[in-house]
Amino acid sequence: MHPLRARVPSPFSRRLPVLIGAALLSLAAALPAQARNIDITDATIAEVEAAMRDGSISSEALTQAYLKRVEAYDKAGPKINTVITLNPKALETARALDAERKAGKVRGPLHGIPILLKDNYNTYDLPTTGGSQTLLGSIPPSDAFMVKKLRDAGVVIVAKVNLHEFAYSGGAPNGYSSLGGQTLNPHDLTRGPSGSSAGTGAGIAAAFAQFGLGTDTAGSIRNPSSANGIAGLKPTRGLLSRSGIIPLALSFDTGGPMARNVSDLAVSLGAMTGVDKTDPATAASAGHFETDYTKYLKTGSLKGARIGVMRDYMGQSPGTDFVMEQAIVRLQQLGATVIDPVKLPDYLLKGIGPLHTLIIDAEFKSQLADYLATLAPGFPRTLAEVVAKARDPHTGYTSPWKRDAMAKMDKEALALDDPAYLAARDQGLASTTAVTESLFAKYKLDAMVYPSVPRPASVIDEPRPAPGAGGGGASPAALASQTGFPDLIVPAGMTVEGLPVTISFMGRAWSEGKLLGYGYDFEQAMHARVLPKYTPELPGDHLGY
Repeated sequence: MHPLRARVPSPFSRRLPVLIGAALLSLAAALPAQARNIDITDATIAEVEAAMRDGSISSEALTQAYLKRVEAYDKAGPKINTVITLNPKALETARALDAERKAGKVRGPLHGIPILLKDNYNTYDLPTTGGSQTLLGSIPPSDAFMVKKLRDAGVVIVAKVNLHEFAYSGGAPNGYSSLGGQTLNPHDLTRGPSGSSAGTGAGIAAAFAQFGLGTDTAGSIRNPSSANGIAGLKPTRGLLSRSGIIPLALSFDTGGPMARNVSDLAVSLGAMTGVDKTDPATAASAGHFETDYTKYLKTGSLKGARIGVMRDYMGQSPGTDFVMEQAIVRLQQLGATVIDPVKLPDYLLKGIGPLHTLIIDAEFKSQLADYLATLAPGFPRTLAEVVAKARDPHTGYTSPWKRDAMAKMDKEALALDDPAYLAARDQGLASTTAVTESLFAKYKLDAMVYPSVPRPASVIDEPRPAPGAGGGGASPAALASQTGFPDLIVPAGMTVEGLPVTISFMGRAWSEGKLLGYGYDFEQAMHARVLPKYTPELPGDHLGY
């Protein structure tokens, strides 16, 4: 053809734009109306659920992505070592939940959401060991109350994770148990993840699941949430059932959620509340518990709130204090009226730790035996039998610190009818509560704030003050435990060494909704949480279209 002669379009070429347009319209129709791309290390439950609802992702794909992170970082790579038992049926469960959704059955906002469980929550289909070799292979007869509520809500259990053995360190290294070994802090592998919910704290920070459950007796949700830089909630005693959880001290014990953001705490909390006839403490929650705490998640919640600053728990770490001072300024900028300082009497600061320890030792010896009586034949039935099994060479027991601490506790712990124990439980706890209530009333406070832990995560073998210890190592943990009041933990910033610092919002009993609103408002202003440097994003972390 002559180079200057005009080209005459063929009939096909004239129709090509029409054909391409039709194909694109057909493709668009096949895609979800609001296709989403989800970063599993950062997305909230609400965002994940929206993506599953419109078909952008599935529970199976989400669970698989979390399992890939476990595979890359838990026993390989940095070897964070959170997992005691990986659930072999996690993907099967996720597929079944996807089929339910496709059939039009959606159980609620947790449908298809992967979670971690601290290994002191009973599960009928997975071992529950308390991190102890003496309970290796123990499968309880039924789920813990909270676990059953979550399964009914449609969660996928990814794994049972490590903890301080029987939820109490007993002098063992930070984040260690005889069965689970040493869990590491994903922000700094030389640092401990704190305890006792060490595996949940490290695992959620490392994005091994969407959220997890911890338990708290003397800071065991609050400490690992802080050390690993995530959100956590120690609820009012009685808001959540302890039935089916290995007990440490029922005067203080509670379960609670741990997550990467406050909104996930609110969603998960509402699914677990309710009166449980097998846990008398929950009777007090009637008329107080709610099934939807997300309605409190509003920016502006702090405006007009009266917030007291408890400086008794500062002054132990310049890095922590620097972050805390910035947080206090931000509370004021968000409209809160800050009352600074609010001080506890010296006698309470000095006595609260020993009081806590006395009660824990007495109750653990007795209440552990009550739990052990529910297990299958062949497992120990008393603390003395646990110690004997730990001393048996055939057990291969790896925690001499814990063995010796349990032996000492078995010999020296007070009986539950001992007058000293009864005075501590009845008069001591009442005194702590009365003093704390008086501060709320005196200053007309809506909440009190303090660093959740006065110092950043410690080196794994570094000695630390006992939980709730007074004096120069004053810790706020025992205060919310002895009063039974709720304590919300929210990331506040990082030290120059790259270690997380969190702020606690403590309120009166049953004030979880109000605290979640304050924490959400603060979180949205700060955006302080960071993905740990030793567990960075993987190529498969982004799901959807």
